[in-house]
Amino acid sequence: MKNIANFLFEVGMLKRTPRTGFQFLGSGAESVAEHSFRTAMIGYSLAQMDGRADVGRVLQLCLFHDIPEARTGDLNYVNKKYVKADEEKAVEDLACQLPFGDDYRVTLQEFLAKESREAQLAHDADQLEMILALKEYKDLGNRYADEWLPATLLRLQTEVAKQLAEVIWETDSTKWWFDDDLEWWVKGEK
Repeated sequence: MKNIANFLFEVGMLKRTPRTGFQFLGSGAESVAEHSFRTAMIGYSLAQMDGRADVGRVLQLCLFHDIPEARTGDLNYVNKKYVKADEEKAVEDLACQLPFGDDYRVTLQEFLAKESREAQLAHDADQLEMILALKEYKDLGNRYADEWLPATLLRLQTEVAKQLAEVIWETDSTKWWFDDDLEWWVKGEK
């Protein structure tokens, strides 16, 4: 039980581990945990739309994909040019402490290999989370968000993710809550 408690404390570190790429964008901030949560929701959606993937497996891959960053930190693309994190060691050091360590290890290996349908959807969910963030910042006036989109789009592997990315980029990120029902916004009731 102590190892499970330690695992849960380690996962909690992701709430305090910042995603580092936003410093180059000039605006925005999120933790690895915030990123992982929305990635999981995107993965669930992609798996449902795909119809061929194991939805539970996609969720597991999305939820676990960045756990090593509790030990290594988040390295953005510029950092990765110069710094090599030993993610394999981070995975192994945690896996050997967990009663489900083999499952954890296999999950991360599957994610990194990008061979299964589920891993491809999980990777696409990871990229779509960035596309959503970029669109939100673009809608708030960040002029650099457009520059980041092409490279992110090229990382997408599945057709369903490519289609969703196109719709995301065309959709106003505020319209989901401000639904043009002026009467409700004036009176506060229907």
